[in-house]
Amino acid sequence: MRHRSLLILTAVLTTGALTLTACGSRDDSNNSSGSDGGTTTVVIGVDAPLTGDLSALGLGIKNSADLAAKQANAKKYVDGVTFEIQALDDQAQPSSGQQNASKFVADKKVLGTVGPLNSSVGESMQKVLADAKLAQVSPANTSPSLTQGQKWNEGTKERPFASYFRTATTDAVQGPFAAQYLFNDAKKKKVFVIDDKKTYGAGLAGTFKAEFTKLGGKVVGTEHIDPETKDFSSVATKVKSAGADVVYYGGEYPAAGPLSKQIKKAGAKIPLVGGDGIYSAEYIKLSGAEGVGDLATSVGAPIDTLPSAKDFVANYEKAGYKEPFEAYGGYSYDAAWSIIEAVKAVVDANDGKLPDDARAKVAEAVGKVDFEGVTGKVSFDEFGDTTNKQLTVYEYKDGAWAAVKSGELTS
Repeated sequence: MRHRSLLILTAVLTTGALTLTACGSRDDSNNSSGSDGGTTTVVIGVDAPLTGDLSALGLGIKNSADLAAKQANAKKYVDGVTFEIQALDDQAQPSSGQQNASKFVADKKVLGTVGPLNSSVGESMQKVLADAKLAQVSPANTSPSLTQGQKWNEGTKERPFASYFRTATTDAVQGPFAAQYLFNDAKKKKVFVIDDKKTYGAGLAGTFKAEFTKLGGKVVGTEHIDPETKDFSSVATKVKSAGADVVYYGGEYPAAGPLSKQIKKAGAKIPLVGGDGIYSAEYIKLSGAEGVGDLATSVGAPIDTLPSAKDFVANYEKAGYKEPFEAYGGYSYDAAWSIIEAVKAVVDANDGKLPDDARAKVAEAVGKVDFEGVTGKVSFDEFGDTTNKQLTVYEYKDGAWAAVKSGELTS
């Protein structure tokens, strides 16, 4: 952190850029950020489902990004800059996410965005934000195509948007990691694969299935469901008849919980396994006693085992947020902090001021960040993907998720 002595931090326009000076007045009409109380205000947009079935995860994302902004302000981490969060609700709908992206673009104070939760929503936002050179850092999107293009699974990787990044690893890693655990460690040989047909769920199920069969496992059945129905009795019957020893579900907890319960009640006493989309306390509630023994993979190591996360957990509790930080809290904090680090780099490189092309400069700087975050080392590769490939398998037991195994995908 840099300190300036004998300065009254007042924003003024000098040669078309926002500067800090000992005296003067301000005119923000041509600037990308406002000024408040003698400091430049930089807004970080947050897009997540703040209402609806997935709001537990979305609120954890919002709160954690908010905590990052508050911590940066308390530390005066970027000299002369105050950070604010503007959170918009996408209701897990791509159309809403796209509208929110346009709102962020229209607000010149927004120099970076955190979110969204859903890969399908992220896909709808990418071009809108990229056209405005506005950085987007998702703590939860896992679809590989968002960073590596539609032909990534054919061996052709091409980054679609240079302004898009993520702190969570992808389904190209997560699906196979689950397959390796089930086949090699849990000794499961026959799987019934179900997905919700959405970008995240179908993609995750696809990468899981490919790895499981490659290892020698057998797919004894596949099915697609409508997650809105909540009546999965016919699918549960098919699972029971197929003789599977495990079910893999590509989707999220609102449907996964009832699905698990109905499969067990149909007589198939086998675990349901899913990705980070079911790793939530809400899954425990929805699946009930029938869900005991179910498994979920999630990005990163268990947050309570990371020394870097201790301050985050303590500060989150101290801040008094009503909702838990959930699965993506640490990744959301790190996503917001990567934007904060980028703003700092841009300000430091420009004599303590934000340039006229601050958005483009910040987006470029995000790609170069390298710091120890809540979730470990935070940096991005040439595609905008996190360099942290750690994953963990969790089991539902004793009324909560318990870590079973952490590690990286075996090649």
